Order: sequence, then C-alpha cells, then structure tokens
Amino acid sequence: MMLQSLIWCSNCEKQVHACRKSKDCGERQVEVREMEDLILDCELNWHKASEGLTDYSFYRVWRNNSETLMSKGKEPTLTKPMVGQEDEGTYRCELGSVKGGLATVIHFHVAVLPPNTEEVPSINTETQGAMAPGKMTANFPQSPTTVQDTMSQLPKSEKMLRACLIGLLIGALVALIAVVVTA
Repeated sequence: MMLQSLIWCSNCEKQVHACRKSKDCGERQVEVREMEDLILDCELNWHKASEGLTDYSFYRVWRNNSETLMSKGKEPTLTKPMVGQEDEGTYRCELGSVKGGLATVIHFHVAVLPPNTEEVPSINTETQGAMAPGKMTANFPQSPTTVQDTMSQLPKSEKMLRACLIGLLIGALVALIAVVVTA
C-alpha cells in the first residue's frame, strides 16, 4: 500500500492517507542498440510525493518465468552498460512499501538492435593513393612557414587539438614564469 500526505481544506491539517491505485503501471517497450547502455527508468512522477515507499528492485525475467534480481536500492534506474543480444528480453521493476507490499510494478520489454553502422568520418579529407582499411592519414603541408600556414591546411578537428595544445603550453609557461618570479 502506498501512502500520500494530503491537506484537507475543511480543517487544514496534513494527514497521511492510503492511495488506492493499481500496482500494475503497465509495460514499456525499450529499444537499445548493441554496445550501447541500457537504461530502465522506474520512477513515476508521483513517487517523490508519496510516503511509505522503500526500495526499487529490478529483475531479469527469463523465458521459463524464473527471475534474477539485478539491482535493489533507492535509485529508480537500472543501467546495464554495453548490451549485447543476450540482454534482450523482459525486465521487471518493483517499488516496495513499508507495509511489505508493492506500490508499483512496471514490465520492460527490451529489444536489442544491431549496432549503429554509420560511417564515422575520418580525419583525412583527401586521400592520396591506396590505403589499408581502417587506416587514417593526415595531410600536412610539405614545408609550412608559420603556424598559421600549418593551421590553415589541417582538418578542423586537428586545428582544435593544436589550438588546445598551444593554449596549454602557453598556460604552463606563464605558470612556470610566475613560480620562478615569486621564488
């Protein structure tokens, strides 16, 4: 049984009352890509306003209807990192109450999709000649005369890395000078 604090306007006193709602809060269909994190969220908007609730328990429900407790505690979410096809199936979340019963039960039907196969653009914006699969190349200028010449010929991500490194070097140099001056 779940309890909620309510203020009755007739006497303006706060009292705890039993909430008479169904414990079964339905089923959720969840899709996650292979090698990504599965996150099951059992929290409903009224949980924080309620009293007499204890722990969230997450179970893996197997095909033969046996169950394995995966997590129990105050956290309303279960995170399973880097899922695989073996993680596909049914999960159940329960929120307990101080009177020993259940306040909420949610079933999750998890489908694990194939990994995302979108091509990730390489650092190389133009290739010269044949290149082995999975290899990346960077085309640097043959003989840069200044840092600006080098920066203008690099791809954007390398420009950002180089700018960060230059900033770090300048910061370290300033810190070193400050230490030497104050010593």
